[in-house]
Amino acid sequence: MLAGNGHPDTSLGGGTKLSRLANHDMAGVLADGRLRDFHELAEYGFATWCRGEATRWGGDIVTPYEADRPVVVDGVGIFPGDYIFADRSGAVAIPRAQVTDVVAEARRIVAADAGFIESIRTEDPSELAGDER
Repeated sequence: MLAGNGHPDTSLGGGTKLSRLANHDMAGVLADGRLRDFHELAEYGFATWCRGEATRWGGDIVTPYEADRPVVVDGVGIFPGDYIFADRSGAVAIPRAQVTDVVAEARRIVAADAGFIESIRTEDPSELAGDER
């Protein structure tokens, strides 16, 4: 997690700083600001989510200040130990104490959706009386 602390258009880091993630086998970075050096980041093998690419260094505006502290990203408080799930649609912070319940519910939803997809795949269109297509 990298918080821009009110500077969403400022670069929070680039290839050199974020090489630490690769060196420590981290899964990815979620930044509440911009990042640089996308070509380098793509080679590291971790996932990257941010507000866009910056070309200018931002160290004169934001600098690393603290680690393992709560941050606010887009109005959401995130605490050390929280789990982050992110995909192309966005990201969600899951409090550590709730991650087991959230994962169980997500699996239940995925299974239910798979059942719906299968029933749609095998439905007989002639039996869809009143269906608005």
